[in-house]
Amino acid sequence: MEASKQLKIWSISLLVFILLLYVLHDVLTPFVAGMAVAYFIDPIADKLEKWGLSRTTATSVITVGFFIIMIGALSLLLPVLTSQVIGFAGRVPTYFDHLHGLLKPVVQQVFSGASEADLKELGATAASFAKQAFSVVGNLLQRLISGGAALFDVVSILVLTPLVTFYLLRDWDLLVARIDHWLPRKHAPVIREQFSLIDETLAGFVRGQASVCLMLGSFYAIGLSVLGLEFGLLVGLGAGLISFIPYFGSILGFGVSISIALVQFDDLTQVGLVAGVFAIGQILEGNVLTPKLVGEKVGLHPVWVIFALMAGGALAGFTGVMLAVPVAAIIGVLVRFGLAQYMKSALYTGTPSNKA
Repeated sequence: MEASKQLKIWSISLLVFILLLYVLHDVLTPFVAGMAVAYFIDPIADKLEKWGLSRTTATSVITVGFFIIMIGALSLLLPVLTSQVIGFAGRVPTYFDHLHGLLKPVVQQVFSGASEADLKELGATAASFAKQAFSVVGNLLQRLISGGAALFDVVSILVLTPLVTFYLLRDWDLLVARIDHWLPRKHAPVIREQFSLIDETLAGFVRGQASVCLMLGSFYAIGLSVLGLEFGLLVGLGAGLISFIPYFGSILGFGVSISIALVQFDDLTQVGLVAGVFAIGQILEGNVLTPKLVGEKVGLHPVWVIFALMAGGALAGFTGVMLAVPVAAIIGVLVRFGLAQYMKSALYTGTPSNKA
């Protein structure tokens, strides 16, 4: 078969696959979640196999253990987090009023040369921007909730995800071998190389960064709770879980924590201790966790990750968010491969025209 016909067939197949993902995204959530969990814990199954367990036994032990730990953690944390979310939502106006009182003299000093009318206009503009920002965040949360947390979806996730995880984890190596058998023989080495780079990127980002987020979230939550910060568990876990976008989670958590601390504590030493928790967390992340667990050659720029998450949420709700990072990793690897081929081609070097 000619290369052009092969390209057309693969292109049409890819478009059909993308179209099916978009059309069926409402029912794909448990399958995507199961695939993500299976990919995440596959190295543990491989180790247990090396230690003498059969693949089915290793898969059963890991799957049951993983979901027991997850359900146990949720049963312990969910009631506390729910109460903290409700309490935090009720306290937000108080925090804004208190911070407004603290910052008002500073703002007046900075804009001392401006007229009262200009200050009112500036305040109205800032309020408008804040309202728009909260509206965007609210719409995004509503979209995610409507796409992934309806009652049927919750039940399907709880019931189907463990089953999908078990079967995919058990047959993971067989599936990889079957897909490899389908590759066009002429281009198989190049395709294998690109899939290896994609796997390296995903392993570094998904497995590594997920471990970093869990460790940071636990550290922040424990540290802030020990210091007695209101809603410390909620803020700490949230800051850690959002840390898959480098610096964003820590900056957001730091800002929220300092705001709460300024309202709650009269002693600035307590505020300094809260800041110290995030300073220690950043030192651990930058010097220990990220170098050891993620590595330096992940190849996913933070801006690209943010765009992928927003685009995935807009197109396919919660399922799109889960698919965003793997798709971003695949696109990133393929773009780098395309650029490398372009840099070697006559279109870039201009060799044919120089020889003419």
